[in-house]
Formats: sequence, C-alpha cells, structure tokens
Amino acid sequence: MAKIDFLDTLQQSTLLADGAMGTVLHEQGVDFTRCFDELNLSQPELVQQIHATYLAAGAQIIMSNTFGSNRFRLVEHGLQDKAAEISQAGVQLARQAVAASGKDALVAADVGPLGVRLAPFGRVDPDEARAAFEEQLGGLLAGKPDLIIIETMTDLHEAREALKASQALSDLPVVVSMTFTRDDRTLLGDTPAKVARKLHEAGADLIGINCSGGPAQLLRILKQMRAAVPDAQFSVMPNAGWPEQAGGRIRYPAGPDYFGQYAVAFRQAGAALIGGCCGTTPEHIQAMRDALDNPGAISALANGQISVVEPREPLAGPDKGSQLAEKIAAGKFVSAVEMDPPRGLSTYKLQAGADLLAESGVDVINVADSPMARMRMSPWAVCDLIQRHVGVETTLHFPTRGRNLLRVQGDLLAAHALGVRNVFVVMGDPTSIGDYPDAMDNYDLAPTGLIKLIKQQFNTGRDHAGAEIGQPTAFHVGAALNLAPPDAEREAKLLARKLRNGADFFLTQPVYDPAQARQFLEQHAENLEKPLLVGILPLFGVRHANFLHNEVPGIIIPAEIRQRMEAAGNQGPQEGVRIAIELIEQIRAWGAGVYLMPAFNRFDLAAQILESIS
Repeated sequence: MAKIDFLDTLQQSTLLADGAMGTVLHEQGVDFTRCFDELNLSQPELVQQIHATYLAAGAQIIMSNTFGSNRFRLVEHGLQDKAAEISQAGVQLARQAVAASGKDALVAADVGPLGVRLAPFGRVDPDEARAAFEEQLGGLLAGKPDLIIIETMTDLHEAREALKASQALSDLPVVVSMTFTRDDRTLLGDTPAKVARKLHEAGADLIGINCSGGPAQLLRILKQMRAAVPDAQFSVMPNAGWPEQAGGRIRYPAGPDYFGQYAVAFRQAGAALIGGCCGTTPEHIQAMRDALDNPGAISALANGQISVVEPREPLAGPDKGSQLAEKIAAGKFVSAVEMDPPRGLSTYKLQAGADLLAESGVDVINVADSPMARMRMSPWAVCDLIQRHVGVETTLHFPTRGRNLLRVQGDLLAAHALGVRNVFVVMGDPTSIGDYPDAMDNYDLAPTGLIKLIKQQFNTGRDHAGAEIGQPTAFHVGAALNLAPPDAEREAKLLARKLRNGADFFLTQPVYDPAQARQFLEQHAENLEKPLLVGILPLFGVRHANFLHNEVPGIIIPAEIRQRMEAAGNQGPQEGVRIAIELIEQIRAWGAGVYLMPAFNRFDLAAQILESIS
C-alpha cells in the first residue's frame, strides 16, 4: 500500500493491529530462552498459525515475528549472520497468513530495539546502530511488507536511527513507537510531549506508544502527546497491565473486556492505529474488534465512566528556565504556597496536598528546609518529587546556616540538576531551638553573600573560586523582606545589599496591614523594581492570631482582625480564609503575587483562597 493511501485510510477509520507474539508462543510451550525470531526458519507453521488466529480475531494489521531479528540480539544465539534471512522469512510468513485468510489485512515489518546502549550511554555509535537497522530492514523489505513499525524504543536517539534507516531504504509508511516507565517518562527521562515533538520533526508517519503499563497509562500519555503535536497521527499498543510472576509463569492482569473498553477510549482520544503488546492474546484483539464495531455496547465508556488521571508534565531539564519568572514578567498575579517536608519516609500526604494545590491553580510550591530547626526529609528530594509527580514548579528554601562553602556549592549543583530553578535564600533557624540544639550552627556565607555567589558566579558558569562549572546555572533567586520590621533602617540597608548582589524577587513576612506595608515601601524602597510575593498566613482561630501577634517577631496583627477572629468562634478557619482573600485584594495593586503559608498544613484552606483569587 502506498504511503498516501495508508495515511488517508487512517484519517477515515481506526485500524486494529494484532497482539503479542511472544506471549502466545510461550503459551504454546516455547521457552523464553529460545530465539523467537529464529522460529521463522525452524517452526514456520507455528508462527503462521498465530498470525492466522489474530486475523480471525479481527486484526487488520499483522506484525512480522521479527522484533529481535537484528545482529546485536541474534548474536546471543549465534545467529547474527542470519539477520536478513530471518527478517525476510518473518514478513513472508505474515504475508502468507494474510493470503490464506482471504482478508484485506496489511503486513507490518516489526523492528525492535537493538538490545544494546548507544553512545554516550553505551559503546555502540550511531553509525553502527543504523547499519544494524539497515541490515535487518533489508531482509524485511525483501519480504514486501506494507508498512514498518519501529517499536518498544526507550532511547529517542536509537528510535531516530531506526527511522533514518527506514527512510533511506524505503518510502513505506513508518510508525515509531516508544515505551515509558511508571513515571510517564522514557528510560532516559524524556517526556511524552518531547517524544512526540522529536518524532514528528524526524518525519515519523505515526507516533506510537507501546508496551509500558496498561491501557490507562497509555491513554494518559496519548493525550499528552496529542496536546504537544495536535496535527500528528498516533498509534497505541499497551501491555495487558504490569506483569506479575505466579507459579513460575509471567501473568498479565488486564483481561479482554478491559481492553475492549479502552479500544473505544483510544479511538475517541485520537489514536489512528491500536493493538496490543506484551500479555495480549487473540482474545484481547477480538474484544477490541467487537468494541470498535459496536461502541454502544461498552456502556461504561459510552457513559464516560472511565476516569483517567492526567498528571501534569514533569518539570526538569538543564535547558529549562524559571516558569515563575516568566509568569511574573508576563504580568500575571502569581500564587506560591509553602509546604514543609515530611518528618519520616512517607510522602503520601505531601503529594496529596500538592495535588490539591495544583488542581486549585497554584503557580509554584515553596519547599521549606528544616523549619524550626527540626529534622525533616531533604527539601531537594521533595522538590524533585513535586516537580516530577505533580508537575508544579517549586521554589527551594536555601538556608546558609549550617553549610560551609563546599556544601553550599555542591547543593546548588544538585538542585539545578534536579530541575529546581527558583531558590529562596535565607539565614535559616538556629539549631538551638530545634531537635538537635548542640548541632553545628556555623556558616561561611550570609544570605547576601549567597545571593552574590549564585547570581554573579554560578549563573555565569563559575564557582566561588572562579573555576568553571561546565555551564551557567539558571537560578531565579528570591530573598526575604520584612514589611513591618522593628528596625526599618536596618531592613532598608539589607534590602539595598540584596538588590546590589542580584536578588530577582522578594518573599515577605506575613502581612496583615497592607497600608502599613505600603508605607514602608514608599519610605524605604521607593524605587524597588523587583517583584514582591507578599506573605499571607491565613489565621485559624483567635488563639492562633494572638500567638502570632504576641510571640512571633515581625508579625503584627491589627486589633480589628483579632476581634473578627474572636467573634468567629468555631468558624475561625473560614473567617481566616475571608480575611486572607480581603488582604490579597488590597495587595494586588502593588504586589506581584501572594505567598501563602497554610497553618497546620491546612492545604484545603489554601486551595479555597487560590480558587477565590484566580
């Protein structure tokens, strides 16, 4: 079939491919230690019989039994010199099965990964990889397939070498399909959006997702890919869930009926070609065929009852800048919310809270570092978890207390490598008030000095000693500012020093009197051009308000607000939310955003505020 005819067909209808070959071969008694591809030569009847079963189940595309028929994989069995012969035989067997069935089905030449790592992560250079693919494809094309499916790729570079080999040898349509880990990334860390863009730019006729987890994950990834490249065509071929080992055998949990439901979901989400991968059988394909032909019979799907959780795209990568900076520059009134790392190993509550904030529209989550000098999980790890699994940008609190110059610089490199771009430089709480009062409390740099180190050295590609660090960092640096200080002149001098050293933005102490805060700015920072994220600590009750006013330095709560909290009684938390919203509306005129500090980890109250001000 000519490429244009094939692609036109996909515009009109979704085509159904077959399922797993290896799974069915194993069910037929073939041991996993055997070379499945070699069966094209030694047991051609068995291979052809499986093709026939998939055709009878309703498959419109039959993939050749050639997933591993390249010299790198065949060398394990001493068959490297038979790569072309095995490949050609595989396509011919599929062609013969189609002819014998009398059905109008297509034959796809199946190309899997080489089974070796490409440079710079391995010893095989791109030219060697392409030569191996060309050898395999030479045999496959001799069997006269209708299209080429490059599948189960984990490395974008390898996938593109296979695609280049296909394009050099043939004008057949080419599907390039990647596989993803549980965190919706390729093994080398590429996101679905990046994969889709890169494969589209490389000229793949269909962008594919296969193997990975079950249908739910692949539906989620398909939606991310389509959002990134809406005019592309897509292929989806999931495993029958994550494999499990039972009784010495590998089993897959997802049954045929489940696949039938998702066949319709894939088509509705824009997949032009669907099928099955590991663990799928002719029964799965039959269920998908029935569902595609009779979508009304899948009641759960027709009623929209399949729920797919769509995580936001993970944030990382050395070339990514601060999204917070971009939003502020675009004039958006931004929202930041502070979260404390957990005290132990469990991150469930933290992630649940971050998910809630994300749903409520938070722009950035600030992760504190050992607040009140109490032992907690590393904020680096928490930032990474939030950015990868929740998809919300973070700001890392970076105290100078307790760190010498070596640790400061190493920690900065680590944060940047994890994709953290916003850092909030502070002194940090003294260890004398925390869990370990005798712990070391020294530091080599004050916050103003650390701001200078980051902005004037790390962000220009050099460390404190002037040595090159490989490439400049891209940190967006925040500093602290008290808008109701006990010593206004001293606060103004610190502000001027932080500005000279390069601070990009400021996070303020909680503000309960916006007029007084504005007065401080007019008197001591009239020409302040850097954005302020103004602190708001929602009050929880009258006792909370009185404690903050009387015992926390730098926080002054007007009598009117304390009286409102007292009058609210048991409704204190909701009154605190109303007060916070009122304060934010007053701050909008001069603040670049709000910095929420939820009391007692009440992220539900923070979510109410976020939704009210968005």
